[in-house]
Amino acid sequence: MIPEGWHCITPRIVVNQAREFVDFLKQVFLATGDYEDQRPTVVQIGDSKIMVTEAGVRPPSSAFLYVYVANTDETYQRACNLGARTIEGPVLTPYGDRRCTIKDPWGNTWQIATYQQA
Repeated sequence: MIPEGWHCITPRIVVNQAREFVDFLKQVFLATGDYEDQRPTVVQIGDSKIMVTEAGVRPPSSAFLYVYVANTDETYQRACNLGARTIEGPVLTPYGDRRCTIKDPWGNTWQIATYQQA
């Protein structure tokens, strides 16, 4: 059984400085949710939840996530302003996504996209 509002797969990212990582997600992706000290933090980006855990018992692990947003260029700029490194600047793909790829300061890779139709 899956709790209401969740999907059967939920990304969980383990990082050092989890509080700062949650702030990054809130500023870049307009995520909602607040940092939790004693349990995994749950943030929501659009209709999806991500669990964030402070490294400790579990070692840090990086993720590669594809995220649809309202505006690729604005989201990309916010990420870069907060220290993300550009892997691929915004481009229009043959399948209709305006997409870019960044690596955040924690080593996670994000493909940020807005569907614009092929």
